[in-house]
Parts: sequence; C-alpha cells; structure tokens
Amino acid sequence: VQLQASGGGLVQAGGSLRLSCAAPGRTFSSYVMGWFRQGPGKEREFVGAIHWTGGYTYYADSVKGRFTISRDNAKNTVYLRMNSLKPEDTAVYYCAAHLSSMGESFYNTAGKPTQYAYWGQGTLVTVSS
Repeated sequence: VQLQASGGGLVQAGGSLRLSCAAPGRTFSSYVMGWFRQGPGKEREFVGAIHWTGGYTYYADSVKGRFTISRDNAKNTVYLRMNSLKPEDTAVYYCAAHLSSMGESFYNTAGKPTQYAYWGQGTLVTVSS
C-alpha cells in the first residue's frame, strides 16, 4: 500500500490545517489509519488513529480536543484536521496503515508504530509563534 500525505505548510499559532493521506488505486477500507509525527530532535510519536469503520478514533493527550481524524473510504483518503495549532506541533507528519485482524483491540494497537506496515513519505507542518 502506497500512501501519499499532503497538506502541510506554514501556519501561525492558533491557526488550522488539514492534512490528507491518500492510497491511490488501493482500497484501504480494512485498514486502521494512523497519524504520527516527528518534531525536530524528537522521536516519532503517535498523534491519532481511526478504525477501519470510521466509527472509532483514538488520540494522543497532546492533541485531544484540537485534532480530528476522519476518513472517506470511497475516496481511499484519511484526513487530519488540526485546529488551535501550537509551535510545539511543528513536525513532519506521517500517515500509516495497519491491516486489521479479527479480534484485535483497536485501542491496544492504534498507538503503536510497530503495528503499522505501511507509511507515507511525510508532510511538514511548521507553526510559527
């Protein structure tokens, strides 16, 4: 599965951006889709994830209430809406895909980068103060 992330850019603190992650030519309706980020000098960290049905989401505490993940399986696209951006949100943002298996717990797997087999190339978000 090839993933293409887009939508990054420069925004002032308090502003908003929407990132997109597309899987052209591929049906990813059975995949949990996650967003991760890596800031300057930091390790990659979990941002949020959405269940393959779109009915469940899970967020890191640092973005809860500000970021929203959604997906459109008909368009093979997942979105990360980021509001009230802060300078500490500056990072390269990556989308990733995890093929769900029967009986697994979404909340136990969604936040673990090792669970994701497919990764996009990343898109840079810079938040100025």
